[in-house]
Amino acid sequence: MKFIELTVHTTSEASELVSDVMWEYTSYGVTVCDHNDILALQRDSTVFWDYMDDSVSEPKTDVLVKCYFTPAEAEKISAVMEEINRRRVLSGGAIDFGTLEDTKREIEGDDWIDVWKKHFRPIHIGRIVVVPEWLSYSKEAQEEIVSLDSSMAFGTGEHETTRMCVELLQEYLKEGDVVLDVGCGSGILGISAVKLGAKLCYLSDLDPIAVKSAKHNAFKSGVSEKVIVSEANLLDGSNFEADLIVANITAEVLALLAPSAKSALKEGGVLLLSGIIKERLEFVKQTYAALGFTLLKEQCDGEWFALAFRK
Repeated sequence: MKFIELTVHTTSEASELVSDVMWEYTSYGVTVCDHNDILALQRDSTVFWDYMDDSVSEPKTDVLVKCYFTPAEAEKISAVMEEINRRRVLSGGAIDFGTLEDTKREIEGDDWIDVWKKHFRPIHIGRIVVVPEWLSYSKEAQEEIVSLDSSMAFGTGEHETTRMCVELLQEYLKEGDVVLDVGCGSGILGISAVKLGAKLCYLSDLDPIAVKSAKHNAFKSGVSEKVIVSEANLLDGSNFEADLIVANITAEVLALLAPSAKSALKEGGVLLLSGIIKERLEFVKQTYAALGFTLLKEQCDGEWFALAFRK
């Protein structure tokens, strides 16, 4: 389906007013591209970045506000611009609206979920085969199927960090282990752990959409009775004593996890960490070594690293 994308150049100060006007005329969405939002995230002590291009910190004043119309609604564009200019006049100069330059272009509005589904195929990671829930698959001997609809949350097995975790689970997990999957996303790691012989897996994530997705995927994979999914920050609220902990997050958050991971892991238990870039690798290794963890293995795939520790 084709859409007309209207882009208006304005300022941070006026961007909310411009987007409010657009919402009055479209039901297809409004986006605000404001560089100041990125700078605010940089200053936020609760948000952690592994790396960021230096150019992102350069000051920019132009804010782009975009909205979308079907070709049949093209006449609404002039009404939008008239209303925005009317509000600029009403402000009496108290609000800087910027140039209010507008551009229009025709775009193809494919449904991204359907497009993604066309290209997602079963992914083989050792004994684990990640299969989209909308496809049928006949497993071979020794294979374990993880049925996934990850259109809602991160984690399909395609990304290097996820793939390394699944590989390490097959190397270190023992039959009957209790497992903690921290920052579970789609639930792929916790579900894989159960498929590989864990008797119980506790999955946690801060994102309620991820929690919903993980519960759905656990049900579709037939492991709901061995999986507990909670909306939680890291291991907050978990009172399990684990044989194995797996966390595929970022280096800074992995460092925050370290003290609670030590408390939750049994003596001799295994800790699998992924989502680490080269520049933060030594930082993570030193953080866990300082708490008495012994490094068992360092694995690299592309630009990403995974680590296996023993308590």
